[in-house]
Formats: sequence, structure tokens, C-alpha cells
Amino acid sequence: MAKGIEYKSSSVAKAVKIACKELDLPEDKLRYEIISYGSSGIFGLVGTKKARIRVTVPEKRMDAHPKPDPGTKPVAAVEEVLDVQPLEAVEETAQEPVDAPADREGPAELGRQVLQRMIDFITSGATISVKNSNDRIEYHVQGGNTGVLIGKRGQTLEAMQYLVDKIVSKQFEKRFRLQIDVEDYLKNRRINLENMAKKMGEKAKRTGKPISFGQMNAHDRRIVHIALKADEQVRTQSMGDGFYRKLVIFPKKRNGRKEK
Repeated sequence: MAKGIEYKSSSVAKAVKIACKELDLPEDKLRYEIISYGSSGIFGLVGTKKARIRVTVPEKRMDAHPKPDPGTKPVAAVEEVLDVQPLEAVEETAQEPVDAPADREGPAELGRQVLQRMIDFITSGATISVKNSNDRIEYHVQGGNTGVLIGKRGQTLEAMQYLVDKIVSKQFEKRFRLQIDVEDYLKNRRINLENMAKKMGEKAKRTGKPISFGQMNAHDRRIVHIALKADEQVRTQSMGDGFYRKLVIFPKKRNGRKEK
């Protein structure tokens, strides 16, 4: 009766090679079924899954392998399918970046590597500088296709920051304050939003009517809230649900009367 042995690796092809080496069989003679093709996860760092194959081996070949001493744990099961990784697969896994970043690198460097890989998929020629202080990590991107990296209304930039934040936090089991800026886009946007907030605040006071900023993300809404926080004649309020919400500036007084 044929027996089955399960092998794992980062890909089906590598798992097949491991099985061929351990069983001393040429690849064209290896009989196996694919259990899972595996998954590379997010940039090979989070959510990875090993490819798995089950190799069918004739019992006479199984008998040729020496049985393990009582009380010892076999590398591969010979009488049943076990979820055990062969030694070669363990050595190969140890060389992959999935298992080691948190041990060998700090959060700032891990985030830089992840961000660089994202950017390299989008454009070329972009470099990243890192500023790390008081649990706040800032990444400044220079070069490359700036417009593509930022995206419409900064959506690509937001997505990259979200992914880097999630990956670093998961690896270190701790939340870090991360910010990614491309060619000072966020810095310039903050200045523009602050100026616009003050102008619209003056308009709300002058007309006595609420003024809407339209759909904004949480980062931009916070800039407007802070810009008008010291103005006692207006108040700001986010309205709606979801990530993008409207921000409305309300005048607190109108013709000497408080806003109703």
C-alpha cells in the first residue's frame, strides 16, 4: 500500500525539489498531489502561506528508510501524513525575510524596506530617507513619478501608509506613528488647507452660514479642525460616515445671537 508524505516550501516547485532530494527520486518519477499553492501575502512579509504537496510513495520504498528510534520525532512521517516540514524546508525558510525582520531590524528599517518594495512596483528612481524620534517614524520619498505615487487626492499615498503601518505594527505587536510624504506633498497640503480653513472660516462669520469643505480624509479634517480651534467665532464638525466625510464650518454667532 502506498503511503503519503507531506512537504512544504515557499512554492510547489521548491516543495517538489525537496521531496525528490529526500526520497532520491527523479522529478518525472515523483507522484504527488498539490494540497495548496501557498500565498506570498503582502510583499512577502505578512499573511504568507506555504505551498504544500502530498507525495505518494510505494511501501517498499518506505520500508527502505530506517525507522526512527522510539521516542524520537521523525522528520517525515512514514506511516501517516503529518504536518511536519522537512529539514531542507526549514533551512530554506530561515533564509527567507518572512520569519526574521522583527528580530534583525527595527521598525523604521522594516517600514523603509516595505515602502521601497511598494514604490519599486509603481515607479523607478525613487529614494527614501527616514527620520525616527519618540515613536514617530517619518519617511520622505524623493524622485520617481511623483504624481503616480501620490495618486488622486493623495489616495495612493494613503494606501501605502496604511499598508506599511499594518505590516510594521503586526511584526512588532505595537502601534507606531508613521507618516509617509512624497516630495513634501503633505507639508504643502497642510499649508494650503490651513490657509483655506481660515478663509472659509472668515466667510462663515461674514455670511452667518455654514460652509462645507466637502469629502475629506481624517488627516485633512484634523488639519482644518486644528487650524480653526482657536477661533471662538466658529466651530468645525465632521459629518457623514466612512473614511471620507464632509467637514462643515459653523458660525457661532450671527447678528449678535448665538447659532441655533
